Amino acid sequence: MSQSQIIFGFHPIISQLRQSSRSIQEIYLDSDRNDPRAKEIIELAKENNIRILMVDRARLDGIASQSKHQGVVAKIVPLVIPYKTVEDILESDLNEPAFFLILDGVEDPHNLGACLRVADGMGVHAVIAPKDRAVGLNATVRKVASGAAESVPFIVVTNLARTIRDLKEQGVLVVGTAEDGAESLYESNLSGPIAVVLGSEGSGLRRLTRDVCDFLIKIPMLGAVESLNVSVASGIVLSEIRRQRLKS
Repeated sequence: MSQSQIIFGFHPIISQLRQSSRSIQEIYLDSDRNDPRAKEIIELAKENNIRILMVDRARLDGIASQSKHQGVVAKIVPLVIPYKTVEDILESDLNEPAFFLILDGVEDPHNLGACLRVADGMGVHAVIAPKDRAVGLNATVRKVASGAAESVPFIVVTNLARTIRDLKEQGVLVVGTAEDGAESLYESNLSGPIAVVLGSEGSGLRRLTRDVCDFLIKIPMLGAVESLNVSVASGIVLSEIRRQRLKS
């Protein structure tokens, strides 16, 4: 049997109740809360026949390891992603050219959660990440993603360079982002099937990842700051791709 995981916070748990209620085993709610969000949790839990336990704050702190749980914690079974491989996405009935976000070694759960949230908002079909030296879908990621961890397929691969080569063979343009990119984001043609690759928080793209990209682009920086947080960069790049799609 799959080991239980913990998620916490009202937005992630409400999203889980609405999108994947069968994954929830039970919910723990602060007995002192009687506000609209607490009542919504209770109503959704009852509608889905999920046990909800009213407990004190100390027990919630213990279950969530003293995280900022907002007074609600849920035990879930690991999420079953509807798309397990890149091929599943490419072979599905997409209503537009394929659109991927590849994260090359993002280790901060807050950054991954924010990237998932941006990916959801910009209509990305899947987020791809390597198995090693990268954060997975833990409780912090789910909380920061505010429901996007349940709506955007998150595909973990053992060999990122091989996955990129496979995407290219399937006609997907793979564009890396780097400070020394040859083209500006705003001068590049990013239409058609595309996968944009962003690197880790500190070192950016790994050398092998850079080498297998079709080309590298850069975000023009006009101020004193030389680089951007990976989640901020993802927002800028993905929104420009979406802008070009809407324009075409």
